[in-house]
Amino acid sequence: MMNPYLAEFLGTTLLISFGNGVVANVLLEKSKGNNSGWIVISFGWAIAVFVGVFTVASASGAHLNPAVSVCLALAGKFSWSLVPGYIAAQVAGAYMGSILVWLLYFQHFAESKDQAAKLAVFCTGPAIRSPFFNLLTETIASAIFLLAILLIIAPTNSLGALDALPVALLVLGVGLSLGGPTGYAINPARDFGPRLAHATLPIAGKGSSDWGYAWVPIIGPLLGAAIAALVFKML
Repeated sequence: MMNPYLAEFLGTTLLISFGNGVVANVLLEKSKGNNSGWIVISFGWAIAVFVGVFTVASASGAHLNPAVSVCLALAGKFSWSLVPGYIAAQVAGAYMGSILVWLLYFQHFAESKDQAAKLAVFCTGPAIRSPFFNLLTETIASAIFLLAILLIIAPTNSLGALDALPVALLVLGVGLSLGGPTGYAINPARDFGPRLAHATLPIAGKGSSDWGYAWVPIIGPLLGAAIAALVFKML
């Protein structure tokens, strides 16, 4: 059995490789998928979650998200003693996944002139910048996402890798329905690790890493985790 912290690192690395990879494919110039749109990004992130979850679920539960770990702990379904190690592994995995995407699309970063698009490959940003509503959006979307996870009933008979399908479809739904205002981080590690990578990697022609916004995709999902756990306990 794989060490659970290593599993969280590996699963999050795969999550970001596929998730940020599809954003790079859509946004960066001269990529085969350039300008293919939001639906492609949403489906790509759903596949990212599917791959990340089914590869490490048996070893760590495949949280891949600090908000999931915190939410499960608040709901009494996960030990608080494991939360710091899980979060550290998730952030490290998100950083590593970002490095892989940067290497895969290295020439396309050099070809692309749009600094905002380059940043969007790594982390989220609001369509309309408004701290209150951006935070509200991330909180609500995360609460809905996490409550649904808590309410998902595991199948009596395992379907193998297909056990990860409900969570993947949930992420697809969040992206298509709730992702427009902020890009649906719903995961502090998914945003912070790649944003840190953007800040530290020698990316051709990059601009600001927009640290002024970075608190929103961290605080919002954690607030959503607290709300989801509270509602779950009430139910």
